Amino acid sequence: MDLHILDHRLRVTCISKNGLANFTHALIKLIFLRNRTRCKFFSLTETPENYTVVLDEEGFKELQPSEHLQVESSTWLPLNVVSNGNISSSSQAVGVTKIAKSVIAPLAQQHVSVFMLSTYQTDFILVREKDLSVVISTLEEEFNIYREVEGESVPVGCQNVSNVLQKNGKEALHPTVHPVLIPQNQFGVMSLDPDTLPSIATTLIDVLFYSNRLRC
Repeated sequence: MDLHILDHRLRVTCISKNGLANFTHALIKLIFLRNRTRCKFFSLTETPENYTVVLDEEGFKELQPSEHLQVESSTWLPLNVVSNGNISSSSQAVGVTKIAKSVIAPLAQQHVSVFMLSTYQTDFILVREKDLSVVISTLEEEFNIYREVEGESVPVGCQNVSNVLQKNGKEALHPTVHPVLIPQNQFGVMSLDPDTLPSIATTLIDVLFYSNRLRC
């Protein structure tokens, strides 16, 4: 399998529910007016508690500082697992289970935190930029690793990375156990062509910004 380091530097942010109105203009611009921003990676997820927004540095410039905006201090890089030359697609080509076993578990043993972001087409594994050398060292035996540079996939290695790993069984693997929380929500998963957004903009704006209002 191949592992691609995509050409995006991402920020992970959180907008409070009661502060959403402060960011309506910026979010509408990022979602619906793609030609008026240089943002190339944007994700908005609503939970009962808040909104999580993951976006690249150009998109991050659109969000004004506010007491309602929390920003994770690190810059994150998205990784994408490719099987047989095809980008993994919604659990069909590679799947979250295999990603967890072959990517997330080895990184956890090296104390590298990840952030998973799934879409209709693919699953992204986000790692902190400062951890990239450890990520490459950990995964280079299992994957062919490439980094996107100006649209080209360039092979990368980790020959110059200091030996921060314990290999050849010198460090015993310990299972990591965390509580699992299962929400009661039922989800529908779909994909939209960005060119169709204008035709359904009113519906999406209603869902994004007015989902909690009382309906007649």
